[in-house]
Amino acid sequence: QVQLEESGGGLVQAGGSLRLSCAASGSTFRFYDMGWFRQAPGKEREFVAAISRNSGSIYYSDSVKGRFTISRDNAKNTVYLQINSLKPEGTADYYCAAGRPLRPWLARPWTKDDVDYWGQGSQVTVSS
Repeated sequence: QVQLEESGGGLVQAGGSLRLSCAASGSTFRFYDMGWFRQAPGKEREFVAAISRNSGSIYYSDSVKGRFTISRDNAKNTVYLQINSLKPEGTADYYCAAGRPLRPWLARPWTKDDVDYWGQGSQVTVSS
C-alpha cells in the first residue's frame, strides 16, 4: 500500500509555470508506475501523464504534450509534474496516482480503473 500527498499548487498567471510534487509513503514506491490526472470544475477527471517505474517510459495526453513534464526521483519517493505555459483552461485539481505494483507498462492514456491509489489533490488556478 502507498499513500500519496501532492504539493505545489496555487494561483498562477496564464503563461506562467508551476511544479507539482507528489510524495509517497513506504519503501515500495519504486514498484509503481506513477501518473497525474486533473479535474476541472464541472468536468470529469482526465489523464495528464504517466511515468514508468524506472523513468524509461513516459506518456502524455495530447492536450499537455510539449508543455508538461513528468519526472520522478525514486530515492526521494517523489514524482513531479512541471507545468509550463499555463492556460486558463488548466485550472483544475491535479491528482497524483499510482498504478498496480509491477504491472506491465501501459502505453496508452490511463483510465481511472488503472489507478490503485490516489492523492488528495492539489488545486491549480490559472488567471487570465
